[in-house]
Amino acid sequence: MTPHLRFAPSPTGYLHFGNLRTAVLNYLFAMKNGGSFLLRLDDTDQERSSEAFAEQIRDDLRWLGFAWDREAKQSERTARYEEAAAKLKAAGRLYPCYETPEELERRRKRQLASGRPPIYDRAALKLTEAERARLQEEGRVAHWRFRLDNSSDAAGAPRPTTVAWDDLIRGAQTVDLGSLSDPVLIRADGTFLYTFTSVVDDIDFAITHVIRGEDHVTNTGVQIDLFRALGAAPPVFAHHALLTASGDLKMSKRSGDMALKSSRNLEPMAVASYVALIGTSDAIEPLRSMQELAGRLDLSHVSTAAARFDLQELKALNARYLHATPYCEVADRLAALGVGGGDAFWTAVRGNITVLDEAADWWTVVHGTIAPTIEDAEFLGTAAGLLPAEPWGETTWSEWTNAVKSATGAKGRALFHPLRLALTARESGPELKALLPLIGRDKALSRLAGEAS
Repeated sequence: MTPHLRFAPSPTGYLHFGNLRTAVLNYLFAMKNGGSFLLRLDDTDQERSSEAFAEQIRDDLRWLGFAWDREAKQSERTARYEEAAAKLKAAGRLYPCYETPEELERRRKRQLASGRPPIYDRAALKLTEAERARLQEEGRVAHWRFRLDNSSDAAGAPRPTTVAWDDLIRGAQTVDLGSLSDPVLIRADGTFLYTFTSVVDDIDFAITHVIRGEDHVTNTGVQIDLFRALGAAPPVFAHHALLTASGDLKMSKRSGDMALKSSRNLEPMAVASYVALIGTSDAIEPLRSMQELAGRLDLSHVSTAAARFDLQELKALNARYLHATPYCEVADRLAALGVGGGDAFWTAVRGNITVLDEAADWWTVVHGTIAPTIEDAEFLGTAAGLLPAEPWGETTWSEWTNAVKSATGAKGRALFHPLRLALTARESGPELKALLPLIGRDKALSRLAGEAS
């Protein structure tokens, strides 16, 4: 069976690392198993959904390297949801209810006070046609509930009813439908809820596997019942633990803290590797391609314990990715930053940057004008007098510093630190044996003399 998977974000905010993890796991599973991938925009919340957010989601996924086979918008499928709702109504599985939120809350409090579970009592199923007509004359507008298959007759009290499935991450799972309220599938304003539209979409698009957050586990029991009521076999489910944010960061689509768009200075494969491997038993390392990452994917390795997202850990992984990146993969991007120097420059500095943009800072050190830091002018004057003639190569730095050491007696930090400060105005950085030939003799002499160059 060819697997068909989907990622179904709501375009009501930015794509953040929490829902990005869901996207990556689904995409990698499809890629590894030769399946297809659907991008489904759950945009039925017309007040908060926007095309701007939808396009940002698409742009983020393209940046990561996603290529989806199909795209769908729930806002364009209303007629199909109405058709499915009509089928459920005809079967007696979708029924109208007229209680106001205030009435339901009072009923819930009475149930709690009397020690009963606060689930909907199916009072609407006991209404006569005359009673429904009277409520409608009063101006009541019905919302529609799905009658769970958890009783012996249509209006009967719920009884323990187990729905079970083999979760690809969590193992054997069960949900007792008898402990749940009949869920509302259609609001009083006629709009459909996610529980319903998602099932109809998964049926129509032949989705075979659904990988999503553990906050949907209970919802899965309801949706399996709904799949069956619509005459369809439910897909295979896998529920991963949710990411939690470290420090003061907020894992929210309406917060900029964890929005992917705020981290676009990172390398796409470092980001994809991190969100795919965090919270698994596999080592977190920066893989070079989606194909390689897909080959590493094993849902049985995904932990059921919450994984903590650490932005600093991601940046460290990004640095590791860049440290192993050959010049040919970044040449065009370096040129766009105004960075020259070719492979020699990139090889010299890549081990000292966390994000690619930092290469431009080191290009300024090598090629631009800096104000040198003078720690010991007399020592630097002696060093300048010993600076070899060009051409320079890999051995120039050691030849020069050995000569300075012999002339001054300086060694260790006393030898190298004043030279670094004068040549780069930095306390640390790439090895000077690689930077010195790039800086050149004229700039080196000017900087050793304390002149900006």
